[in-house]
Amino acid sequence: MYNEYWGLKESPFENVPDPRFMCHFSQHDEALMRMMFAVKGRKGAAMLTGDVGCGKTMLSRAFIQQLAGGPYEVGIIANPSFPPIDFLKEIIYQLGIRKTAEHKSDLLRILNEFMLENMKKGRDTIIIVDEAQVINNADTYEELRLLLNFQLNDRFLLTLILIGQPELKDHIAVIPQFDQRIAIKYHIGPLNLSDTAKYIMFRLKTAGMQKNVFTKEAIMKIQEYTQGVPRRINNMCDLSLLVGFSQKSTVVDSKLIQKIIEDRG
Repeated sequence: MYNEYWGLKESPFENVPDPRFMCHFSQHDEALMRMMFAVKGRKGAAMLTGDVGCGKTMLSRAFIQQLAGGPYEVGIIANPSFPPIDFLKEIIYQLGIRKTAEHKSDLLRILNEFMLENMKKGRDTIIIVDEAQVINNADTYEELRLLLNFQLNDRFLLTLILIGQPELKDHIAVIPQFDQRIAIKYHIGPLNLSDTAKYIMFRLKTAGMQKNVFTKEAIMKIQEYTQGVPRRINNMCDLSLLVGFSQKSTVVDSKLIQKIIEDRG
């Protein structure tokens, strides 16, 4: 509704994981670097955690984009809340394997043959488990751990990437034999004031705006209210552009932000 009024080509603050709108901060670049290191170094397993709304899904899409075109076969498990056998079946399906079986031993054999064939072709097998904290079955975590047994004397046959909310760390910590095999761990948190300002301006520019219509005081108030959580920043900025449009404002100032905060209760 407000794009034309503000000189935008598209909406800048949609809460969708579009990699074009990924603003590169040091912690996010570090997370990407560590995940790529896990893959290229064949480290076996890596874990990325982050607070709710802090950009894990965006990071995972950017990571997958970096893998695209490389020597990788990637399986993405977006909803991992399966019992163990069904979880193995989902991995096989997401890797594009069109074989299946009912018994665990047969499923593992299918996976092993697939990974060995990939290795012969010079391709690495990557399994990405998003929202891994929703796994509520200890046996499923055990199956993930056992996947790391697929290895030769000098290398793992797969790289397992776990992505989830902070409680994922607690779930893994109670399984020492799994926790110790995750070679790389990283946690991303909220943005500080400087990064929030950079984030808002970056998204506006990416959407086609040539200037920053948010005043410094408005950004400070947004940071205070959202606590630097990108998803909440998106919601606040989206609504402020709408209200600014309805009021025919030329800028988004702190008074406008304060009114929105009061209206939201």
